[in-house]
Amino acid sequence: MDDIDRAILRELQVDGRIPYADLGPKVGLSPSAARLRLQRMIDAKAVQVVGVTDPMTMGQQAMALLGLRVDGDPRAVADELSRHEEVVYTVLTSGGFDLFAEVVCAQPRDLLDFINDVVRPVEGVASVENFPYFAIHTHRFLWHVD
Repeated sequence: MDDIDRAILRELQVDGRIPYADLGPKVGLSPSAARLRLQRMIDAKAVQVVGVTDPMTMGQQAMALLGLRVDGDPRAVADELSRHEEVVYTVLTSGGFDLFAEVVCAQPRDLLDFINDVVRPVEGVASVENFPYFAIHTHRFLWHVD
């Protein structure tokens, strides 16, 4: 990945729907050259262009990161949790928690019910810590591209 590839990625982080006619000149290329560069990164699986929803605008008002301690294999717990639509992602960790799961629910009560009725009963779950967070305004997930 060279400087132009990184410039393309920075522009896509700002506007993932930027037309090639605008992208090319911003990164010092023609529109067709910018398209070819991006397609090369997609084909190499170095880049994935996806849509990201804002849970708040989708009616989801309760969001939390769950820290789980697990007796046994945390991969089995991650697999089980990922089957539920409330779970955005699971990730295995090292340190104080064996697993993190990001969860999005319609209301705070739904989050509490999900933790108590779905997460805690999963075989292997020893404990769950709930780290709720609130999206006060729209935010973007930007990765530092060097």
